[in-house]
Amino acid sequence: MTISEHSRHQMLNRLEQALGKEAAMTLAEHLPPVGWADVATKRDIESLEARLESQEARLEARLESLEARIEARLDRELRDLSLRLMVAFVTTMAAFAGILLTGIRLFVT
Repeated sequence: MTISEHSRHQMLNRLEQALGKEAAMTLAEHLPPVGWADVATKRDIESLEARLESQEARLEARLESLEARIEARLDRELRDLSLRLMVAFVTTMAAFAGILLTGIRLFVT
């Protein structure tokens, strides 16, 4: 049975007649503002909590996967950069050694 505002008002009027205005208002304040079918039960809340925990676990797993992929890519990029820098340093040192040897030969001759 759906409770309408009209039926709530009628009930309140009858309660006022039977109990008095103050007692009727006190009793009416303890009723939900909507029908009982719209009030969440403890089981509803537990079900919602279980669904939220499941979603949280899935999100946590996705974040961990994303973190692992980012770390792997960062490691690859750092290795690549280190190799390039090492090649650049060796090339630069070889060039300086060539310049130095050429200078020594010119100076000695």
